[in-house]
Amino acid sequence: MQRTYVAKNEQIGESWDRKWYVVNADGKRLGRLASEIATILQGKHKPIYTPHVDTGDYVVVINAERVELSGQKWDQKLYQRHSGWIGGLKEMPYRRLIERRPTLPLREAVRRMLPKTKLGRRMLRKLKVYVGPEHPHRAQNPTELAI
Repeated sequence: MQRTYVAKNEQIGESWDRKWYVVNADGKRLGRLASEIATILQGKHKPIYTPHVDTGDYVVVINAERVELSGQKWDQKLYQRHSGWIGGLKEMPYRRLIERRPTLPLREAVRRMLPKTKLGRRMLRKLKVYVGPEHPHRAQNPTELAI
């Protein structure tokens, strides 16, 4: 009888090294790119995937401001935040948000696809999003990931 493998926190650093991947977001759809990145951050692409252990890899996203949306979402898609005070709901369309904070839409899309727990917050810290083609993670020798 074959047993199911369960990864442990102590084993992740020893035998299964975390890899670094670079993803070029130029011309990619926001939701499709975010779901692939969330899969890699969780470690679901590995045979040792265990839901309660962080087995994922690091992802560096370049050209985050060039992510595309379909249809009329540039003007219709709204991002909301609330200050906590009465009447503190702020709404901003995607077009204005991408001008002010170009990395936020991709980061938010990935964050919402990860678990809403401490483990999900730890996974999100492995996501590095940058505007333009340059990033400071050359020393980690990231491999290009075609999505």
